[in-house]
Amino acid sequence: MRCYTTPMTRAYEEIIDFIAAGTTPSGVVAFQPSEEAKARVADLIHREKTAGLSPEETAELNHYLQLEHLMRLAKARARTHLVHEQLH
Repeated sequence: MRCYTTPMTRAYEEIIDFIAAGTTPSGVVAFQPSEEAKARVADLIHREKTAGLSPEETAELNHYLQLEHLMRLAKARARTHLVHEQLH
């Protein structure tokens, strides 16, 4: 197991490890971030709405949201591949 220095580093490493291990369209569709990453994002969103975030935390949340957007696009593309595979 790796020793990560920040939550954001962990989130990037999760996706990098997922890609590096090789995958299939089904694997992309099934990908889920770790419970730790989910909890961190939920905490940042909650605090953004209540107490506010530091500039560093705002940047961290924005990175998480960019990663989420990237994975949503990848999952949509993977679903398209799966449909095409079923048709052929």
